[in-house]
Amino acid sequence: MGQKKDLTGSEKSKTVRYLAEGCSSLKTAKLLKRDHRTFKRFIQNSQQGRKKHVDKPRCTITAHELRKVKRAAAKMPLATILAIFQSCNITGVPKSTRCAILRDMAKVRKAERRPPLNKTHKLKRQDWAKKYLKIDFSKVLWTDEMRVSLDGPDGWARGWIGKGQRAPVRLRRQQGGGGVLVWAGIIKDELVGPFRVEDGVKLNSQSYCQFLEDTFFKQWSRKKSASFKKNMIFMQDNAPSHTSKYSTAWLARKGINEEKLMTWPPCSPDLNPIENLWSIIKCEIYKEGKRYTSLNSVWEAVVAAARNVDGEQIKTLTESMDGRLLSVLANKGGYIGR
Repeated sequence: MGQKKDLTGSEKSKTVRYLAEGCSSLKTAKLLKRDHRTFKRFIQNSQQGRKKHVDKPRCTITAHELRKVKRAAAKMPLATILAIFQSCNITGVPKSTRCAILRDMAKVRKAERRPPLNKTHKLKRQDWAKKYLKIDFSKVLWTDEMRVSLDGPDGWARGWIGKGQRAPVRLRRQQGGGGVLVWAGIIKDELVGPFRVEDGVKLNSQSYCQFLEDTFFKQWSRKKSASFKKNMIFMQDNAPSHTSKYSTAWLARKGINEEKLMTWPPCSPDLNPIENLWSIIKCEIYKEGKRYTSLNSVWEAVVAAARNVDGEQIKTLTESMDGRLLSVLANKGGYIGR
């Protein structure tokens, strides 16, 4: 019966059980074949409880240093807390204090992903805004594609977890599990679609035109009056399958050419109101961290979410175009908030 440094986890649980059954510490030591002094030390340490935590005064910085930190955080939005304080030549401040100071004036956010805008892009955005400043946007059909996956965008599955509770487990799927490509359009207060691109089909010029023929033209456009189609302006972005010679000639044969086909400035997703519709649909189908087990189930969720978008929401998006054009001109072709 040798003396060891401390009891193991299993020995501690057995000791508590034996003591609860009325066994003495000496008898418990004999049952576990351990030294009696080891048990007495364990019992004494258990009765002492935790030491009372004494709050130490937080290390503070001067008001002048605080202003320097605020300016540095604005100039270095993606820098670490240590780098911000080092750029201000402030040393000797513990990490907990640095975090508390930054938490009072800022919060951690992901960088927004946007295509780069150079000088030529900005000039083209300004020219586009001037060209369509006086147009009636209620006659413009805004179109775009969206891909939805089974698990949703990264970083969306987060929420409040109670103290003492474990966060739910999200299993990783090999290659993301695939996704569904969706095409839709909005005009005035009406939603066109959504239509599902057949699984495994890559949208090149030929497949894109065939898709429009089978969905947009046969299922929606043919039901409209001749006067409606005569005044409608078709908008699409600058994806290669949209702007190729084949697609342009094919749309021209369908009567969508010249002024009826809107020119689109480069790198301008912020100007397309249907991007906001995609955000509404994604927030609905992925709320509370929802995931899907099949492509059909996520497609059914997209259709259900699209049906819940009423005409007033769509009208708000299409009527926002006048303000977007003015913002482009005010920002000299720069990005605008959507």
